[in-house]
Amino acid sequence: MYLNRHITDRIHRSLDTAPVTAILGPRQCGKSTLIKHMLSTITTGSQEAPILLDLERPSDLARLTDPETFFNANRHRLVCLDEIQREPDLFPVIRAHVDEVNGSRMFLITGSASPDLLRQGAETLAGRIAFHELTPFSFGEVAATHDLIAYMVRGGFPRSLLADTDQDSFEWRLQFIRTYLERDLGQFGLNIPVPLVRRLWQMLAHLHGQLINYSQLSGSLGVSSPTVKKYTDLLTGTFMIRMLEPYHGNLKKRLVRTPKVYIRDSGILMALLGIRDYNALLGHPVYGTLWESIVIENIIHAFPGVDHTFFRSGHGAEIDLVLFTPQGPVAIECKVSSAPKPTRGFYQACDDIGAQLKLVVAPVDSSWPISEHVEVHNLSSSLERIEKFLGR
Repeated sequence: MYLNRHITDRIHRSLDTAPVTAILGPRQCGKSTLIKHMLSTITTGSQEAPILLDLERPSDLARLTDPETFFNANRHRLVCLDEIQREPDLFPVIRAHVDEVNGSRMFLITGSASPDLLRQGAETLAGRIAFHELTPFSFGEVAATHDLIAYMVRGGFPRSLLADTDQDSFEWRLQFIRTYLERDLGQFGLNIPVPLVRRLWQMLAHLHGQLINYSQLSGSLGVSSPTVKKYTDLLTGTFMIRMLEPYHGNLKKRLVRTPKVYIRDSGILMALLGIRDYNALLGHPVYGTLWESIVIENIIHAFPGVDHTFFRSGHGAEIDLVLFTPQGPVAIECKVSSAPKPTRGFYQACDDIGAQLKLVVAPVDSSWPISEHVEVHNLSSSLERIEKFLGR
């Protein structure tokens, strides 16, 4: 069964305007499945069928022994290159070919690293490439087939969410973590100390939703703070963690300047912490911040390109997520409760930033106003409310 991805229309539009369209996201999030599903509807002006090469397959890689000749021979076809980070030397050849042919809908590439890690490609193809991030399933993509509890426990990676049993799902996530550490990170040409990065990842899971402290982590790991920063950057650049930056507005008060760290997928977080089911999650201290990260990831995914931060003053006034929109700031508080109530600090923080829309997002069945200016929503209706606020 194929589940439609919300990013599909954006990819189609990008192909019509950019010579190179890049779909970036973590391993196993569904990039290959998405482009294979799209290929039947993607054609070039000459109606020649697209061509797909998986750069992890030796037979496909052999066809690019002379990439310049291959691209010239297929200049009227959309060339799809899966897992481009394995062959970064292709970027200059792609640039030269794009400049020579000068058209749109030429290359569709996927990668398991952010533009920062693919810096050579981002710089080489500047002005010629459009980047799009594909995440594991958002809840809106699977709400018709899976309930919220299953989504919280299993996360959004397709093979985890769609596994036959919870045990199969948990085992897949453990194997994903192992493969990521022992094989995938090596693709970036770095000599990765696997045990160290594993310990760091697990420590970050225990710090989920908290301010990151590099000095504290370096002391626990027995390495320098720059080394910890390097490996957290690597985990960020491969979409495993999110560093949510703090609000830096020009307010006449002391603000927290340290980012928060989140494990981006709730299922991976559960596996790193050894939490196997929902009942165990209910009694775990991470329950509230796990819900917080689900809300944050789904909202950021739904509104790409919208600037986002969290807000915390030195006196404890806090907003979990702030969106900066042309209509004004949107303040979002995350509460894993059936009767959520924002704190006094939330109201104060909303006044500080001039929030124009104030939402409390909780696992509830319906929406209601807490006051004239604050509304309670579930995950799905919160996205609809933000859409309405934006006039879309």
